[in-house]
Amino acid sequence: MSRVSDLIDAYKAELSLAWKDNISGGERVWMLVYPPDLERQMRHALPSIELATTQAGRVWVVLDVTDDFGRWLSAHRHAQAFYEEPSDLTQSILDQFEKTLVARIRGALEGAPENAVVALVGIGAIFPFLRASSVIKSIDSAVTGRLLVFFPGLHDPETHSFRLLDARDGFNYRARVIDPQKDIA
Repeated sequence: MSRVSDLIDAYKAELSLAWKDNISGGERVWMLVYPPDLERQMRHALPSIELATTQAGRVWVVLDVTDDFGRWLSAHRHAQAFYEEPSDLTQSILDQFEKTLVARIRGALEGAPENAVVALVGIGAIFPFLRASSVIKSIDSAVTGRLLVFFPGLHDPETHSFRLLDARDGFNYRARVIDPQKDIA
């Protein structure tokens, strides 16, 4: 079996478990962690994951944030200056983008039914502008069903930390990890 098939099977197994209602938003976040070089295959697998979700009696919602930074930047009043001198993108300007992104994701989460799996796709596109940890922590309180984060990077089971695109220091988070290896060990 391929790594992608193993991830889909692990997701199906997680999906088959009863959902607890008395858990925090952070515990309602599922991290589907995979090597960054599998990003295209994981996107190609979205219909299979959607089918598994609907067959389990859950609502499927996809939120793709891949192009959000480009759209936000192109609409910014100083866009041309940022294109000419990217170093002008200061932290305070990037904070504005984070607020916009968080508001969009929170809106999708708040508009989803309680039995929905909201798939957050394209989180790797925010690197190096934002930290995934900051975005996820800012939205987890809005999760009523489950938030499935497609996470190209690494998970360290010993420290329960995540590294987006294997690039930054990891962040420790209380999300459930969907990993085909975790039941084997």
